[in-house]
This record gives sequence, C-alpha cells and structure tokens, in this order.
Amino acid sequence: MKNWTFETLDPAYGAVTEGPTWDGSGLLYTRIQQSRIMRHDPVSGACTIFRENTNCANGLTFDAQGRLYGCEGGAAIDSRRVVRYESDGSVTVLADRYEGKRLNIPNDVVVDPDGCVWFTDPYYEGAAGEWSFDRANKELEHDSVYRLDPQRGGVYSITRVTFDTTRPNGLLFSLDYGTLFVAQSGREPAEARQLRAYPVKTGKTLGAAEILHDFGEHRGIDGMRLDTEGNIIATAGWELGGPGPMIYVFSPGGRVLEMHPVPCRRPTNCAFGGPGLTTLYVTTIEGFLFRARTERVGRLLFPAQ
Repeated sequence: MKNWTFETLDPAYGAVTEGPTWDGSGLLYTRIQQSRIMRHDPVSGACTIFRENTNCANGLTFDAQGRLYGCEGGAAIDSRRVVRYESDGSVTVLADRYEGKRLNIPNDVVVDPDGCVWFTDPYYEGAAGEWSFDRANKELEHDSVYRLDPQRGGVYSITRVTFDTTRPNGLLFSLDYGTLFVAQSGREPAEARQLRAYPVKTGKTLGAAEILHDFGEHRGIDGMRLDTEGNIIATAGWELGGPGPMIYVFSPGGRVLEMHPVPCRRPTNCAFGGPGLTTLYVTTIEGFLFRARTERVGRLLFPAQ
C-alpha cells in the first residue's frame, strides 16, 4: 500500500469546508461559515460559487432525479433545517422541527432509492454562527438520526430512528441498503467516538447498533463514503494526538484496511469523483479542498454516471 498524495485545489479560507458530492462532472462542497456552496471544475481547475445564502449549509447529497439536498445548520436561530435546492433557485424545506421543537444543527444527509431522506442532527457548539455557542438554544433533549418519508403533496413526515446517539455525524448505507453506518462523534470525554452499524429492519426502522471501531479518546469519524467493494472511506483524526489526521479505509465489518495521512489539522469529509470515480476529494476544518488519486473506485449513488 502506498500513501495517497493530496493536491490542493482550493486553499484554506479560514473556516470549515464540508459536504463534498460529485454532480457527474464536477464537485460541489460547502463553505459553512460563508453560507456558500462551491463547485470545482476539474477541467478548468476553477473553484467558483455555485450558490449563496445557504444558512451555514453542511452536508449535501443528490437523489435519483438529480436533485440536490442540504443540511442547513442555521445562520439564524430559526433556520435549522433539511432542504432541497430546486433547479429554479428556490428552496424547499423538508423538515425544521421534530415534535414541535426546532432541530438541533442538521449535519449530514443521504437519500435512499425510495426517496426517503436520512439525516443526522447533532448540536455542535459554534457550528452555525454565534447563536449556536449557547446550548440554551438547543430545544431537543437528544441528538438523533431521522428519516423523512415523502407524502402526498410534496411534504415529508419525520421519524426518529436512533435513540442511543449523542452527536451523530456522518452516515452512509451499505451496498445493499441493509445497514446504516453512523459516525458517533462526541466532543466531550464521556461521549463515544465510534463507527456504528445499524441493521435496517422492515419498515425502515433500525436495530441495535454494532460497534465496528472505537477511536477512544481521539477524534472519530466526521464524514465517510463507500467504494464499489463496500468498504468505508472515512475522514477522522486530529493534530492533537493518536494517529493524526487520516483517511481510514474500513472493511464493511470494521477492520482497518488502510490509513492515509492528510496534510491538515482535521479532515471533515470526502467524496469520490473524476473519471472512473477513482479520485478522492477531501474537505477540512481549515477550509481546504484536496484531491488524491487512489486505487479505489467510489460507489456513486446519484446522479448516475
């Protein structure tokens, strides 16, 4: 195994980049604190503004129709929501409350083949502007994973699907959609930092989690993607200790297959793209966008190549 070489495509702007997702010919990613979605064009090499005023958008994903979804953390206290960005420039709000209370700070999102939208909703202090430093603004008593089911009239129902998470972060389905992988990414010493696997049961509820990997006292997984063999490619680690900032490659059962150092303090997320889907794009806490050529082939869900 050789280490991957990371090339800088967009220099650090001083805050967090996140949400990388391949649109079929280029890479979309978020600059959270600037409330922008950026796009990298691998042909020209340019990184340009794709969309502005995104309320500190974090995770992004596409559905089978090529529609773009985002987790908006809320540049304002009342803008914590999961949305769909329409082609005409408008925004459709899918969910902003659970049982009448505002969501925490929606973080990452995936859409399954049936059009159900799954998202994580942790409360990370400071993740979405000044208001988010104050935990008194947290209305829900839990940090959970949710499923949004499409209903008649274009609305969505919301269902809580985890009851054991404290700060769920990245999430990812297995190749057969029989397992939902969730990054349990606590900040406090008493909070776990684990890669968890939840079996998807009849009715799209989740069974008991299996802990595939425990990061102990060090920073766990932030974001992750799948390759065509079902392996999990994940961003984890930090500059404060342990193995350091890394791309981990886990088998579906949680065995560490590879580790690749990343030249940053903390990698935040990753996505495959480029010809043959062998290029891995990586975002970071400082605001970089990196690219590495790999020997792995990414499993792109939507849009189809």
